[in-house]
Parts: sequence; structure tokens; C-alpha cells
Amino acid sequence: MARALPRTESTPKERTAVPDREKTAARLLSSSAKKFYDPAIDIDWDAPLADDKQYLLPHRVSLYGTPLWERMSEEQRRELGRHEMATIASVGLWFEILLMQMLLKEVYDSDPTKRHTQYALTEVAEECRHVTMFARLVERIDCPAYGPPEYLRRLAKVLPTLAYGPAMYGSILVAEEVLDKLQREMAGDDSVQPLMRMVNRIHIMEEARHVTFAREEVLRGVPELGRAELRYQQFMIALVSFFISRSLIHPKAYAAVGLDPREAWRTAHANPHYRRTMRYGGERIMPFLQDAGLIGAPGMRLWRKAYLLP
Repeated sequence: MARALPRTESTPKERTAVPDREKTAARLLSSSAKKFYDPAIDIDWDAPLADDKQYLLPHRVSLYGTPLWERMSEEQRRELGRHEMATIASVGLWFEILLMQMLLKEVYDSDPTKRHTQYALTEVAEECRHVTMFARLVERIDCPAYGPPEYLRRLAKVLPTLAYGPAMYGSILVAEEVLDKLQREMAGDDSVQPLMRMVNRIHIMEEARHVTFAREEVLRGVPELGRAELRYQQFMIALVSFFISRSLIHPKAYAAVGLDPREAWRTAHANPHYRRTMRYGGERIMPFLQDAGLIGAPGMRLWRKAYLLP
């Protein structure tokens, strides 16, 4: 069980030894060469979908446990899970496009002969496949690519300029590790659509490398920050994490299954089960960020409104 996080801000722990950057990158490059999937080839996109299988585990659907959920039919619940999975996948691919922009900005002036630069480019290549995979998933389950709200899509265009250093890598970790927790839960559950489980397994395996890369960059970068810069980084990661978490459910997904979108959206955000799901997603990454010193006063309110802290 993940340990509880205190409600106060954190400060970086004493600097601990972080593996050599080039050695880590060389190891990750070797792993990427040996263990990878091409979703266009390795997933049978034409396989029939099972009528009795879930797209999202019921207890992870945003309305689970509410009076509104109790009034819904089993078919309506399964359909809402399908549309919420489409929302999660389309928000995931949107953020991975942002991630690629941020990584490319980082390597623009880097030495291309360094293994660290080469692995960053390899990660971009893998994320290109993931974006295509998520896009085909949304298409295959016959849902709209809901994505984030339009205002956020527009605002996020400046993110590659504003986010850098530990906050950039920390934001990547929040997006990847919250999704990873939910995917691991589904990957081994026979009640979930086989297509969903295969997509989850591919993403889990390849993102494990990306998480290692980003975690080490956070641990290297935070000790180099001055007090004012640390405050900025704490605010930026909280802000990005807030917008990511608040984008994972979309009012139009409720309308698609015959619910009043405003009522359902308000019900979901007030739902303690949904808030626990978000904290479940953050069980691994939040203690790491706190120990690293990236959770602090400038962003505490945003962390709580993201449901990642109590």
C-alpha cells in the first residue's frame, strides 16, 4: 500500500547517487532495440469486439457508486466505459504529442553523438507509434476523439516553451504513470476487451523505459535549482498535472450514452470513488515527486483539485 502523503509542501531530500546519464541511455537504447512492438503489425485491428467485455473496468468509470450509476442499465454502463476509454486514449495521444515537442526542444542543441540524445530521439519514435496506436484504438471502438477541452488545446501550444527541466519530466511522469496504473490493472483482467489488453501491454512495456529516463532526469535536475526556480518548477508541474487530470472525463461522453452532460460531469467530480481512482493512479508517482521536492506550496491547491492529493 502506498504511504500517505502529508498535506504540507516538500523539500528536496539530500542528493542521492543517480546512475550515469550515458550508461542509463545506452541500456535503454539496447532495450528499445530488443523489445518493441509495431502496433500496425502486432495488433489485429480487424478482430471482432466482444459484446460482453468491458472497455474500462466498471469501478474505474467516473460515475461508479453514485445514485446516477445505480439508475443506469448494464449496457449504458458498458457504453459509458467505452466512451471514457476513448476520452482517456485521445487525451493521452494529445499529451504525447506535446511530450514529443518538449523532448525535441530539449535535444535541439544537444550533442547528437551522446547516447542520452539518441535515447531521447528513440523515445520520440516510440511515442509516434503510441499516438498512432491510441488513434486507431479510438477509431476501432467507434468513438469520437474527445481529447481535452478546446480552450486547453489552444493554451497547451505554449507548454513546450514554458515547461522545461524537472517540471517537464515530472509532468511527463504524472501523465504516464497515472495511465500506467490503470493499464496494469486492466491488462491482466479477462473481463476487459482483448484489444484493450493488448494495447495496454504494449504501452506498459515501452513506457517503463520512458519512466526510467524521466525519473533520473528529475533526480539530476532538482538539486541544481535555486529557491525561486524551484518554486516555478513546483507550480508548473502542479498546473500541468491539474489540467491533465481534469481532462480525463469529457461532458460529451456522458451525452453519448443519454445522460445530461452537466449533471453527469458535476456528479463525477463530486464522486469519492472517482477521486479515489485518481489517487490510485498517483500512488507511485506522487511519493516520488514529493521526495524529489517537486510538490510545494505554489501548487498544493492544484494538486488537491487534481485529486492526486487528499
